[in-house]
Amino acid sequence: AAILLPTGPQFIAALAACDGRGAVLVNPLAAPPEIAWQLRDADVGAVFTNYALAARLPAEAVSNMPLVLLDEAPRRASVAVGGSTIEVDLGSHRGLALEGSADAPGRDEACVIVYTSAMAGRSRGAILSHRNLLANARSTIVAAQMTSADHALAILPFSHLFGLTVSGAAPLLAGGRVTTMERFHPTKALEVLDTQNVSLLVGVPAIFSALVQAIERRGVRFSSPALRLCICGGAVLPVAVQDRFAELTGVELRQGYGLTEAAPVSLFNRLALPNRRGTLGVSFPGVEVSIRDPETNAPSAIGGRGEICIRGDNVFMGYVNDATDGLRVVDGWLHSGDEGIESADGTVRFVGLRKAMFTRNGFNIYPRELERVIGELRGVDSVRVWNIPDPARENDIGVEVTGTVTAADVRAWCESQLSVYKQPTVIHA
Repeated sequence: AAILLPTGPQFIAALAACDGRGAVLVNPLAAPPEIAWQLRDADVGAVFTNYALAARLPAEAVSNMPLVLLDEAPRRASVAVGGSTIEVDLGSHRGLALEGSADAPGRDEACVIVYTSAMAGRSRGAILSHRNLLANARSTIVAAQMTSADHALAILPFSHLFGLTVSGAAPLLAGGRVTTMERFHPTKALEVLDTQNVSLLVGVPAIFSALVQAIERRGVRFSSPALRLCICGGAVLPVAVQDRFAELTGVELRQGYGLTEAAPVSLFNRLALPNRRGTLGVSFPGVEVSIRDPETNAPSAIGGRGEICIRGDNVFMGYVNDATDGLRVVDGWLHSGDEGIESADGTVRFVGLRKAMFTRNGFNIYPRELERVIGELRGVDSVRVWNIPDPARENDIGVEVTGTVTAADVRAWCESQLSVYKQPTVIHA
């Protein structure tokens, strides 16, 4: 089954319903052709969604497929099949509880599938097991010192593992509380932080940059006594944002590092250690991180540059249909495609990318994927895609096209074929 839902309790209910069946987590920002590819590639047989997002599902892909509409979950659900709808009363069922103990390692069945790693032009479905996700959630609890007293504000998409694991599963597994926002808005987020005793906030650099600007605009000192930990990942965090956030809030902004194939977190500036601004921190509890030669897989010397490699129960099971054009696992080590330098105390600093990718608002952008999609537009002879550095969004997207098409043609095509966050900013045609 697939889950096409915004961040909220309905998402968690759908994930529980897919238990052990490898739920495909579809980004609500995805375009219909992208959704169609994921449903087809993963051989999806049903979709958990809501009325609004169901309208975006490609008709040819879901014509005879059950749609489970969770607008009123966990009280009620509607199941639409072949033009008829069945109402299901969920009121007699127990509420969702994420249960487990430190001794329960999790199962090796597929839990979720997340499409990523489109370096070769086509996204691949990374398969994560229950063991992968539970291991990373438990590591998060240890590294962030989460307890049942914590209250997390979840503003990242649950369709991405950073949001699901760190701001959803881990706080719930610790017995804490999670408040969700379907769509991030800095002013509304500050209101929640001010009034609802939020202790944990998880975001990407663009979110914390927007929060800094919102605090500065309102001209009133930020004061939230309950807020104890802010975690940033998804892209390189500028030290200037870390510095200014700490000045305005009195709370250290701690950076981590991860990737979908690692469930996702592998490095973090742990709460028990000094926050080393400008670094990715040290290895996550239960996770081995090694800087290695990308060709020989041999460890690099301390202080030497190499590829960030990960080993542990968090490393994924592989890709859907055994695709081989994603990231490699060599002798148990997941090669991330990112380069780093490790210092003598185990702290890792990000220094560059080996893979053809850049980030925008914390989302991965793969130039080869955009070039493939734009190249399918009739009248296009050649396509080149590049990143345009942007301090607020990490990067914007530039596109150069040759052929008989106009910039307007290319923009309209991209809007119909690509996710919102993949839309080019500059088009030369």
